[in-house]
Amino acid sequence: MRAFLASSIGVTCAAVLVLPSAVPAGAAPDTRTVPAESAEQAEPVDVPGSTQSLPMRTLSAPSGRSTGEPTRSAAAPEQGLPEREVRPFSLVGVVWDDANTELRGTVQVRTRATGTGEWSDWQDLETHNAEHGADPGTAESESGTVRGSTAPLWVGDSDGVAVRVRPEAPDPEHRTTSAVPLPGGLRLELVDPGKDPQQLPAPDDGAAPDERTAPDDGTAPDERTAPDDGVAAAAGAQAAGDGRTTSRAPDVLPALGKAESEAQYEAEAGLVPGAQPYIGPRPSIVTRKGWGADEKLRESKFVYTGSVKAAFIHHSATGNNYKCSQAASVLRGIYRYHVKSSGWRDIGYNFAVDKCGNIYEGRAGGVTKAVLGAHTLGFNANSMGIAVLGTFTTSDPPAAAVNAVAKLTAWKLGLFGADPRGKVTLVSGGGKYKKGKKVELNVISGHRDGFATECPGARLYKKLGSARSSSAKLQGR
Repeated sequence: MRAFLASSIGVTCAAVLVLPSAVPAGAAPDTRTVPAESAEQAEPVDVPGSTQSLPMRTLSAPSGRSTGEPTRSAAAPEQGLPEREVRPFSLVGVVWDDANTELRGTVQVRTRATGTGEWSDWQDLETHNAEHGADPGTAESESGTVRGSTAPLWVGDSDGVAVRVRPEAPDPEHRTTSAVPLPGGLRLELVDPGKDPQQLPAPDDGAAPDERTAPDDGTAPDERTAPDDGVAAAAGAQAAGDGRTTSRAPDVLPALGKAESEAQYEAEAGLVPGAQPYIGPRPSIVTRKGWGADEKLRESKFVYTGSVKAAFIHHSATGNNYKCSQAASVLRGIYRYHVKSSGWRDIGYNFAVDKCGNIYEGRAGGVTKAVLGAHTLGFNANSMGIAVLGTFTTSDPPAAAVNAVAKLTAWKLGLFGADPRGKVTLVSGGGKYKKGKKVELNVISGHRDGFATECPGARLYKKLGSARSSSAKLQGR
């Protein structure tokens, strides 16, 4: 996991209901990542998503006269792939063998839109992505499956691609400095997120049908017992004892009022009625089943941490070129990329928020539980990670997204007694701060507070103050 370089663009920068949700209908028996050359034989066309993994090769160095760019003779050779037709995909990223090796250089892709046949301009992939991941020394980071990776980029329905990876040129002021080689085993990952679940959540009142996902009727099924109508699964119910639930899991957890949320917490925690727990109203949350997570992809077991003392806010750095009706597809793409391409046990974030303010369950294990994520290197323990889908380095985050962050943190942090306006001391697991060092942070922090990174983007980071105030107000503080 590396520190942020000054030249980088910005880093890339889920409930107590145990609802990791059901395997979508028609789930594939084989979800392995395979090279494109054999993918057609390995994965049937009706699988809920697939990954094409293309090995890169050395590209001939272009001359400065033909490109108008400075001659790069002193740099290490470029790698990539020329324009080619591929099977349909919507999300792209680059991975390499050693997660501890930094890609020092630039990664750019061009894609061809399905239908129109038009090629995009060259687009940058965020290369400083290592600070998103499991803490050093944990079972997930030491699994032997983790690869180095860029942030993924959402490009929409595409059927053609080209990629170029340019290593950082040596400093001309230091003639003895050798060229920086690119990491070994570079591969281009093309992710098809698959089709949306057939049964979609109903829209909120007053919202466009294609831009909203979570209903808010003010009622909720009993989260501790299985309802007679089969709408929701009982908390903790597991079909085979392997961390997977039955198809009774709901697509959406409807919103609760503040009084209902606090009363539910009082009953579950055994508090004296009338005590002041400072818990915000539970917002509507689209479950993993609701956004179509293929539960066969992830590891079956859940991993928990002690508490949720802080929330780290991220941007996904997947770009802003998506509609809210596509957010579930973006999430399935990120999920597949994190697991099949990057080698993680599950999606890294605990929750996600789209540009319309819809909230989504992230890493499996229960939205009210302290699920150990892989989002903020060194501070995954006793925290949660919330990713706002998009890139907010130079673009302002929509107000709906910032409001959703406030609502989610007011509820989830409230379950663990945390004040959104307060400070908290966390113990570093390694990274920006030495392992074991105690660090004081805001209860609601940006990723950059825990690591040397631009995440969650300068524009989103500036909104965290208002999110803290709104969150505390929702808690009744």
